[in-house]
Amino acid sequence: MLGVGWCLACGSSDSEPGDGSPITPNLEANSVGPTTVNGSTATTGSGTTGSTIGGAGGTSGTSGTSGANTSSGSFSNTATGTTASGVGGDTSSSTASDGSGGVTAGGGTAGTGGDGEPGVRFVGRVDYSDPQAPSFAWSGSGVVAAFEGSSLKVSLDDASENEFTVLIDGELMPKLSAQAGARDYELASSLDPGSHRVELYRRTEASFGATRFLGFDFGAEWQLLAPPAAPGRLIEIIGDSISCGYGNEGMSATCGFSAGTENHYETYGAIAARELDADVVTVAWSGKGGIYNYGDDKNDPMPALYGRTLPDDPSSVWDFSLVPDAVVINLGTNDFSTDDDPSPADFQEAYLELLREVRSHYPEAFLLCTVGPLLYGQDLVDARANIDAAVEAFEGEGDTRVRHWEMDISNDDPGCDYHPSLATHRAMADALVEELRAELNW
Repeated sequence: MLGVGWCLACGSSDSEPGDGSPITPNLEANSVGPTTVNGSTATTGSGTTGSTIGGAGGTSGTSGTSGANTSSGSFSNTATGTTASGVGGDTSSSTASDGSGGVTAGGGTAGTGGDGEPGVRFVGRVDYSDPQAPSFAWSGSGVVAAFEGSSLKVSLDDASENEFTVLIDGELMPKLSAQAGARDYELASSLDPGSHRVELYRRTEASFGATRFLGFDFGAEWQLLAPPAAPGRLIEIIGDSISCGYGNEGMSATCGFSAGTENHYETYGAIAARELDADVVTVAWSGKGGIYNYGDDKNDPMPALYGRTLPDDPSSVWDFSLVPDAVVINLGTNDFSTDDDPSPADFQEAYLELLREVRSHYPEAFLLCTVGPLLYGQDLVDARANIDAAVEAFEGEGDTRVRHWEMDISNDDPGCDYHPSLATHRAMADALVEELRAELNW
């Protein structure tokens, strides 16, 4: 056991899952709030002698600081005791002076839980400006943790009715349909003794508003373990509704947009990442284009949102601390799907500027540019020709780590609004896996 646990904002012990009870901080021994940043531990804890979940506290009551978490530069939690306090360490280790709680950073090794310090691992772009409630909104973003416990609850504060993929020990559980506001949700009960792994990912896209993660509750007898390590590979997807998973669980092309039919976990990008033992960061929003959005909308196309952590907040600036091995750009469908198409010169220049920006953040990443599979006929011909021209211009500037890839996947038996179905996404994923393996020798 870890002694006395710590909770950022977990529900009180008498609140029921999902009953809307106020979520308030507590020091129950079965709860834990966010404790890592992108795999590096910023531990939290409390104890009568100043101990933390990561290092011994001081004995003389002298307060000390062991250094800021430099892994992401944006998030570290304070460990507090009655006689001593300390702040999380740097990316390798922190040595505690008298009265400080020292911790060793790092997400641990592969397995249910790593060998590092207890904590959770966030996936995707996360806003840590409120350290009590890290927020995420892009499709597929979420949190991973390892623990020993008999049950599992999560505390979330959602802007609207978001939905989440839940996995326990690698097994898909019923999806979590969250309500607006701060609530507790039961994810599992009567778990077998031993260590377990929980994964929670947004199925819904950023237009449904941000999710604030308030903490996990692991039951009366519990132990938080080091988070499972991140895979050794990372893929970033830049796109539109196709990459979000719009309507992929719809049973008919005539159904409309809804949270209930959108499942990012079963998109081509997420499936391909799992096949390639990679994490995926999806930066996508339905209706967005490279320069023209769907219809007559030209406000904030995808390049305008690309630099944001929370895409609907212009002040939320991403630090590009997650560096992918490959970036897949699947844009152009909305630019060319309606009558008001951009001129070739305008589209190519906007696309070229996006390539330049991506390259400025990721000097070594492989960039794969594609479009599909919604367009057909002349629209598809025009989109491909303009993407190819932009890529050729980028190569002309001396970049050799970029390709234009024609995704030849038929969209038979589509989902809602003729978007790719689950079967189509699987076919897209298979093709993407083959392409990335060929280009990167994976």
